[in-house]
Amino acid sequence: MKEKIAGTGLKVTHQRMVIYDAVLQMNFHPTVEQIYEDIQGENPSISLGTVYKTLETFVEYGLIDRVFTEEGVRRYDPNLEHHGHIYCTNTREIVDYYSEELNEIITGFFKKRKVNNLKIKNITLQINGDKIDPDKDITIK
Repeated sequence: MKEKIAGTGLKVTHQRMVIYDAVLQMNFHPTVEQIYEDIQGENPSISLGTVYKTLETFVEYGLIDRVFTEEGVRRYDPNLEHHGHIYCTNTREIVDYYSEELNEIITGFFKKRKVNNLKIKNITLQINGDKIDPDKDITIK
């Protein structure tokens, strides 16, 4: 973690280490408030504002990504691989999905329409919908 933070040019501080570790350990796309609640027990001196500012700094420096829900809530994602998200509006869950085929379709769409003044660096697609059966995981094949 230290090397990753320092590798961006950011100063390595205790607060940054704690917040970055919390995001990495969570197996979902947490909100600022969820991260704050997670670290408060052992780090009562870290404020909600510090968590928010630190997460936004991490996004700016490429350590994590920001994902918005349909309601506009900021959630954070430590997974920097190219992938999309499915946001379940009824469960508030965000699920990662990977599809090279879909990326090729989208890239082909822009090529077919001769959008020549755009160099696609990354395709991030978020799909919003309701989870039909809450007892089953969403599976993309």
